Amino acid sequence: MIEVSGRLCRGAVYFSGESIRCKLLFRNVYSPGTKDRLEKPKSHTIAWASAQIICFCNTSPSRVVLPESLTQNHTKSASASNNITSLTPPTTDNGYCVLQTDLKFVLCDLKLRPGESKEVEYSDVIPQDGLPSYRGPSVKYSYKIVVAMQKVGGPVRVLRIPFRVMVLYGLAEFLSENHVPKSNSIFIPSPEPANLIDVASEVLSTITSRKAPHDYRIANSEGPIAIFTLLKSSVRLGEDIIGIFDFSVGKISCVQFTVYLQSEEDISEDCRRRHDQGNSSTPYEKLTQFCLYSKKTHIAVPVPLHVSPGFLTDIVCLKWKLCFEFVVVRGRLDKFKLDKTREDDRMRQGPGQLDTDTVTWELSIKILPTMPPQAETAASRFNACKLVL
Repeated sequence: MIEVSGRLCRGAVYFSGESIRCKLLFRNVYSPGTKDRLEKPKSHTIAWASAQIICFCNTSPSRVVLPESLTQNHTKSASASNNITSLTPPTTDNGYCVLQTDLKFVLCDLKLRPGESKEVEYSDVIPQDGLPSYRGPSVKYSYKIVVAMQKVGGPVRVLRIPFRVMVLYGLAEFLSENHVPKSNSIFIPSPEPANLIDVASEVLSTITSRKAPHDYRIANSEGPIAIFTLLKSSVRLGEDIIGIFDFSVGKISCVQFTVYLQSEEDISEDCRRRHDQGNSSTPYEKLTQFCLYSKKTHIAVPVPLHVSPGFLTDIVCLKWKLCFEFVVVRGRLDKFKLDKTREDDRMRQGPGQLDTDTVTWELSIKILPTMPPQAETAASRFNACKLVL
């Protein structure tokens, strides 16, 4: 039998517009079962093998109505499957194909003797206008390198190698505007083409650099509670969202506060199953602090590496925000004074009962991609995908 394995050369995370390389190993292995131990090893021939990049879209039927462009493409592919040839990969993947690159043949008429192997490399460029990888409650976008192959006398088999794509908006414009040599009467050697990774690192550093902090006044009907200072409103995946609370300016005592990072999935009006359906929210990191009698404190909310940065497509818009819940005291809270006439050691004890109220507040946050090597997580690292013909 022939064992086929595929392995991505650099990793499982890439930017849109970046080149991706995959090693494919075809090996003739001999491992007979109990019934055919006496069977002699024999040669096998692979008629052809092709590869291409495909992005699939899966939606929740109870929440999303697909646009006509996707449904028409899916209907055409389903009707054309009756006239499929042996050189076309079968459309057995669930969902709708929203992006695919040109089909490339990696080998043809390969004969492997027992124990012999052959390694080939498939390389292609992820489309610059591609969609980001995303797994949400209503919509999912997934990328795969689909390797189709056929052994002489056997059916067509497909090997799927998943990978993750992040989209950095404005990167293409930055490349075209800032890395094109200007015309000059004096001869200047043409600069080398800019590396996409280097340019992306420069763009991310510029956007997420710490600038002037933003102050927000938090209050309810009874007066101010605190002032929240956000050091920067744009962060990368894996960074911490850092903010400072100043409770000394508040007239209302705050007992504790809770903050958590939340993504909000907003389906476009044309694709909503019901016009009155709300957005889907998913909470992530959660932080709770007690702040009674505190003048200042800070928070550091980490952004997970496995989540998707904010993006916008024809179907869905993904947004990020910080959600706050403040437990405040109703009325005025008199501070407890210690009896200084006593000389023995005493422990200060807070009030046993408080009349409290809850105040909620939301703050939009812009989450951007990070560099692909840094976005590699334990879930995205895998050795190889294998298939037996």
